Amino acid sequence: MAEVILKKGGGRYLKSGGRWIYDNEIDRIEGEFVPGDTVDVFDFDGYKLGKGYINPKSTITVRMLERYHDDPIDESFWEKKVRAAWEYRKSVVDTSCCRVIFSESDGFPGLVIDKFEDVLVAECETLGMERHKEIICDLVKKVLAEDGINIRGVYERSDASVRKLEGLDKVKGFIGGPFDTNVVITENGVKYGVNIEEGQKTGFFLDQKYNRAAAAKLCKGKKVLDCFTHTGSFALNAGLAGAESVLGVDASELAVEQARENAKLNGLEDTVKFTCADVFDLLPKLVGDGESYDVVILDPPAFTKSRSATKNAVKGYREINMKGMKLVKPGGFLCTCSCSHFMTPELLEKTILEAAKGARKRLRLVEYRMQSPDHPYLMGCPESLYLKFFIYQVFEEY
Repeated sequence: MAEVILKKGGGRYLKSGGRWIYDNEIDRIEGEFVPGDTVDVFDFDGYKLGKGYINPKSTITVRMLERYHDDPIDESFWEKKVRAAWEYRKSVVDTSCCRVIFSESDGFPGLVIDKFEDVLVAECETLGMERHKEIICDLVKKVLAEDGINIRGVYERSDASVRKLEGLDKVKGFIGGPFDTNVVITENGVKYGVNIEEGQKTGFFLDQKYNRAAAAKLCKGKKVLDCFTHTGSFALNAGLAGAESVLGVDASELAVEQARENAKLNGLEDTVKFTCADVFDLLPKLVGDGESYDVVILDPPAFTKSRSATKNAVKGYREINMKGMKLVKPGGFLCTCSCSHFMTPELLEKTILEAAKGARKRLRLVEYRMQSPDHPYLMGCPESLYLKFFIYQVFEEY
């Protein structure tokens, strides 16, 4: 096994709880390897730091698999991790639909596996996990079967462009035998039709599960606007909670059509309506038309996926929040979030405050939330905290 030796002073992120070693932290590599191999990692003074897999094509050259122990990276190693991940999920979430494996947070750097009832969807973004993904999927099926959950199929959605940074092609298709990729799931009592083959990411955004429930508590008897609704998740939670009326908005006609089908699936088509429009354009029009809402929900896509683009992202979040606040009735509520790791909680809150000043509004924080606990934040590993969700009460400036 090849050995990676760090420079003196290297590995600071790793030693503070992170799981990555960057190319500029490495002094030398001793021994032969091919990209994707497991390597031993040593500090500059010979102290062993653990094992990881290596890919010199990536700026993140080594992603750690284990620290301080010396277990072989074999099927037994992966099974132990799968069992730990599943036992954790059973303790903290409703597991009918949940993220079973969450990358670094569960010790599988670059791999996520979502469970939608009796179907698994895997997304692999790194070369090291590419070698192990199929055996890990089999182990997940094995462990779940012991709890009486028989998985009928696995679909891979490794079609993110980030794979190019690892020297990998995009991959999309079945792992094992084919099956119907349209699945009906139930979350928070709401039914959704999920297309795991064509939907965004793995087909459905499970990370907002409890944030949707938190927002829904505000919606009984209220007029609600759900922006960037995708397939209607926040809107349908509001409708099921007894909202008087709900308007969901998304720029994707495909998503809006699925949202309408989901409304029918829940018998909410008379209460929850959807329209296809650019949210940035529609909100000023609604203001001009004299519209206002008791609850406005903003769940935009990530406006930045890199540190260098953060400044422009701040402008986007400031603009959308300012426009959204102008539609909230005095004393009403704004639910707003960011799913970008680079928008830290402090930066997002500062941006929202700037938006409030621009809209001549005052805000009272009701609740600050993060991603669902099946997407756990691994302390010391900041990239595992990405979803920030704020609920504010909105007042006129005085």
